[in-house]
Amino acid sequence: MQQSKQQELAWLRKISGELATQTIATLEETLPWYGAMPPSRRSSIGLVAQSGISSFIAWYEDPTSTPWVAADVFDAAPRELLRSISLQETLQLIRVVVTVVEARVAPKSEQLREAVMHYSRDVAFASADVYARAAEARGLWDARLEALVVDAILTGEADEELPSRIAALGWHGHGEAAVIVGTADRNVDIDQIRRTTRHRGADVLIGLQGKRLVLVIGRAEAGSQDGEHPADDNTPSFHEIAERLSEFFVDGPIVVGPTVPNLVEASKSAHAALAGVAVARAWRAAPRPVAADDLLPERALAGDSLARATLIEQIYQPLKSHSPELLETLWCYLDNGRSLEATARELFVHPNTVRYRLKKVSEVIGWNATGAREALILQSALIIGSIAPVPAKRPLRRPKA
Repeated sequence: MQQSKQQELAWLRKISGELATQTIATLEETLPWYGAMPPSRRSSIGLVAQSGISSFIAWYEDPTSTPWVAADVFDAAPRELLRSISLQETLQLIRVVVTVVEARVAPKSEQLREAVMHYSRDVAFASADVYARAAEARGLWDARLEALVVDAILTGEADEELPSRIAALGWHGHGEAAVIVGTADRNVDIDQIRRTTRHRGADVLIGLQGKRLVLVIGRAEAGSQDGEHPADDNTPSFHEIAERLSEFFVDGPIVVGPTVPNLVEASKSAHAALAGVAVARAWRAAPRPVAADDLLPERALAGDSLARATLIEQIYQPLKSHSPELLETLWCYLDNGRSLEATARELFVHPNTVRYRLKKVSEVIGWNATGAREALILQSALIIGSIAPVPAKRPLRRPKA
């Protein structure tokens, strides 16, 4: 019996080169993806096939070496090869190798045929283990990279590498972005947040920092063909997406930062959202979620320079530039407790004129002074705008003679 096995081993070693050559030829005939690969990749796959045959011979000589011999099959494969072919393609490769070997050695003896079957099972498990460990390592790397990107957005320390890091995460959003900040349990279902967001045609980066949950949401531009879920007229707004995601947050404010053109500029949205979370409790009737720009007065009082700049740029300066008449009417209306008649008397105009001017104010800046909350925002803008330093004008240079 032992002598017969030694003879079979000697025969297997003798035909190992023949088996490798036949395996490569069969790969070219049966697997289209193999023929489409560059020569260096095909060479690496050939090494894997040869290693599989050599390892089978070593295993047949000592079956107790199964755990390490089966895993050794993939040592010949460089890392880039494991990233370039899928697990399904690897199993197809194993099937071809096993088929070629079995067809050649099975007629030799029943013992060899059974050995091929057992070894092919061990190699299949070994390949699954290789890909599982690679996927686990990639998952841990992706989690660290995502945390790094979210932290860069929160701190505003974006650099030239941020777009490439975002691309490495498989980001599908190519249009507008916004940041949502709130409080969540440490056991929050991150995967469900991703599924919920993508179901609404958006992508998400998630940062869980202690109890603070930060969601960076991005969606594809209308008509874009690059995104996985192109945006259209029915695409929900970021506020609507935040409402759907509110179930993943625990009690406390949820603040949606303003929309920015792209993910690289998301630090502006993050700044506003973080400042909004800090002051949201000052507005007793604040909705959940609440827009960061709806908290501009509270943020400005807390010393947020971005909020002050927003009030001036979006309210005070547009009104001042459009018409001093509108600015004066708004001042009077707010100072007189939002009374049309009192404002009309002070300005010596008809109440309908006041009404018309207030409507014009709403058209220019988008806020309606007749609402209590928006009136507070507008009055804060007028106060901050009136006390803001006027930028000095540069003296005109005389042309050289």
